[in-house]
Amino acid sequence: MTDLNWSRRRFLVTATTSATASIFLKGCLGNPPDSVTGTTSSPAAAVVSAVKAGEEPEVTTATLGFIPIVEAAPLVIAKEKGFFAKYGMPDVEVALQASWGAARDNVKVGSGGGGIDGGQWQMPMPYLISEGIITDNTKVPMYVLCQLNTHGNGIALANKHKGKGLGLNLQGKANVFNQLKASGTRFKAAYTFPRANQDLWIRYWLAAGGIDPDTDAELLTVPSSQTVADMKRGAMDAFSTGDPWPYRIVSDGSGFLAALTAEMWKDHPEEYLAIRKDWVDKNPKATKALLKGVMEAQQWCDDFNNRQELATILAQRKYFSVPENVLLNPLMGKYNMGERTIDDRSLAPLYWKDSKGSVSYPYKSHDLWFLTESVRWGFLPKDTLTNAKALIDSVNREDIWKEAAKEAGIAAADIPTSTSRGVEEFFDGIKFDPENPQAYLDSLKIKKV
Repeated sequence: MTDLNWSRRRFLVTATTSATASIFLKGCLGNPPDSVTGTTSSPAAAVVSAVKAGEEPEVTTATLGFIPIVEAAPLVIAKEKGFFAKYGMPDVEVALQASWGAARDNVKVGSGGGGIDGGQWQMPMPYLISEGIITDNTKVPMYVLCQLNTHGNGIALANKHKGKGLGLNLQGKANVFNQLKASGTRFKAAYTFPRANQDLWIRYWLAAGGIDPDTDAELLTVPSSQTVADMKRGAMDAFSTGDPWPYRIVSDGSGFLAALTAEMWKDHPEEYLAIRKDWVDKNPKATKALLKGVMEAQQWCDDFNNRQELATILAQRKYFSVPENVLLNPLMGKYNMGERTIDDRSLAPLYWKDSKGSVSYPYKSHDLWFLTESVRWGFLPKDTLTNAKALIDSVNREDIWKEAAKEAGIAAADIPTSTSRGVEEFFDGIKFDPENPQAYLDSLKIKKV
């Protein structure tokens, strides 16, 4: 399968065609229980408006795409619990996308062409779209507006690798990969879109253990909804993707979890809300209204007393179309890894706060890590780092986040004062100092640069 085979397929998925998308998912996952078809309480009409004079949005609607993984929760909850409506945006459409490639194609044409205005993205997709790198050289300027969550990803392995000691740390396990290579079949590792989060997570995991992802493994692109079926039929050795799919692989008996990305990098940045620049520039008040709705949804999601209801909402056919129990345990930080168990809420998906502070705020230092890691693997030219500040300043609009937070009455203590979260440390002891990304690159033994 080529890099972008899946991403070249155009699926213009909207609310009016979500039934078709549900059939697509059902075909991969089987028929979910009847309980997932229920509706939720607290409709938008029941929410008291919080629109203040002078803050009325220019429009009442926007079309935001999402992929059925837990990163999408704030967008779904902002719609379902009426938080978008509360800030004057009752007609926001949260549109299921068949794949990341479909989302990319849909944002390229925009809602005016039957696509989307923006939505949920793996990083650094907003940068790759802005620069025309994954849009056939057509630049579609984007603004990164907030981070949706930390954690929520795992690396699942096929059952045939049980008992081989393939876990978080792969040091000393090169023989497993070498034997496959010698037999003419390299270790097959899949992710949902090339050059983005889940590709970068599995590359980091392999390289930290002395395994070169480009020579010792074969990397594939597969939509998250196809993961269970492909793991069952033995089409892959590993898969890097977001919940609930890794846990679904374990619960279906198709594989086990080697590691959570939360173990690889505690409180790591995950996925983001990004919208087309032209839409934001045309609708600045509506943009802040969307952000306020998302922020309130993130706070709601972070209350673990709400996580049962969160699982019930996400499980619906129009959203994830999976059994509720597959969602709930990971949302509570409870993971059956297949060979071990984890019960730790600090490793669950977090949406508003984590042990390092703000989750929602889009730190520019995190954008810099994603760009630096992209340079590491040859996805971006090395001179990207020379111009990184200007590029990040043009895409990352943390200033709009701060304006929205202040208007929404967010406590000053919850509004970061620096665009950098500081030095980050990974499970293998490697550190990333945003003040010196070159030192990070130099410290890495396996890289293309």
